[in-house]
Amino acid sequence: MIQNERRVDNIVQRMVNRLISLPRDLQLFLAAMFVFGFSQSIVDATFNNYLSETFSISDFQRGFLELPRELPGFLVVFVSALLFFLCSRRLAALANLLCALGILFIGIYSPNFSLMLIWLFIFSIGQHLFLPTNQSIGMELARDGKTGRRLGQLSGIANISAIIGSFAILIGFKYFNLDFKISYIVAFLGFLTVSILIFLMQKNQPSAARTKFKLKKEYTLFYWLNILYGTRKQIFLTFAPWVLVTIFKQKTYVVATLLMIGGIIGIFFKPMLGRAIDRFGERFILTAEAVILIFVCLGYGFSRNVFSETVAMYIAFFCYVIDQLLMSVGMARATYLQKIALKPEDVSQTLTMGVTIDHAFSITVALLGGFIWIKCGYQYVFLLGVIIAIINTFSALQVRTK
Repeated sequence: MIQNERRVDNIVQRMVNRLISLPRDLQLFLAAMFVFGFSQSIVDATFNNYLSETFSISDFQRGFLELPRELPGFLVVFVSALLFFLCSRRLAALANLLCALGILFIGIYSPNFSLMLIWLFIFSIGQHLFLPTNQSIGMELARDGKTGRRLGQLSGIANISAIIGSFAILIGFKYFNLDFKISYIVAFLGFLTVSILIFLMQKNQPSAARTKFKLKKEYTLFYWLNILYGTRKQIFLTFAPWVLVTIFKQKTYVVATLLMIGGIIGIFFKPMLGRAIDRFGERFILTAEAVILIFVCLGYGFSRNVFSETVAMYIAFFCYVIDQLLMSVGMARATYLQKIALKPEDVSQTLTMGVTIDHAFSITVALLGGFIWIKCGYQYVFLLGVIIAIINTFSALQVRTK
């Protein structure tokens, strides 16, 4: 017993010493990603139930809501260009400040659905500004040849904190009558802390504004992969949790539990994924993801047609967890871009352009998906997902790196 305690103490001490020895900027960014994962998990675990229980919106309204939520993703390249005087780290700090303000007003001052959409738009601008800067900062802090590993580590850190956030929502909503208002005030404090931590990092050089709008033919496959990712992502973010909430009638704590399970698995999965990218290459990882998504979409859409309600529900749970893990494969697209980039400064700018391109299509899929759900049934939304995953499979096979 005493020996086991000593081993644990030694492991903890080695981890602490290793963290202390890291460069200051990396320490700050690791802390920022930890707090960001916690705050984002609170929003992810509660938002669909918040919409359903607070505003009682229809299936079509749920699809339409993605227009103000995803429009900032389309506009991110233009907003980034307007903020050309900010380096990626200052831009990331501003992004999290917008997240903080948006989620605060969603929680404390949303007397009607229309006003809530304004706050959601502000929150979403912050989210989408942080998406490309998060990856570019992570790659800046990586050693040569170890970008996949570094992104996997950062993703793993955020994942651990997401587990804590999901567990807090699970316990709070199930046993302590936690409400959405308090949840979003906590998330506000978290995003604000992330903004401060990143602001304390050393400034790097901002990119020239004139290059932010450029599309380069050398990155055509990267743009196409982002289009497919945007459509696939939208089905997961919008319609997968909506199936759990409206078709299977699951409560907030159930969604939080699934996020927590995915997070626990992700502690091991995400760092392994980062190492797998470095070892096996982006083509193998992106192709494997696309093939798995075919079966995930079939499970979401058609399990109730084949199995009993209970079995179908657990299949949907399983698909939700797998889908959540596969979102991490986005780091493979980032490392693919870094390997084919003509110039180092192209990476951050092309990642930003990729976000804009994928959201132009994800908005369309959200609106189309809401219409398909009303007219044909939710199953056909996921049939569309199957078709996208098949196209993605053949597209990923075209990936080549140096």
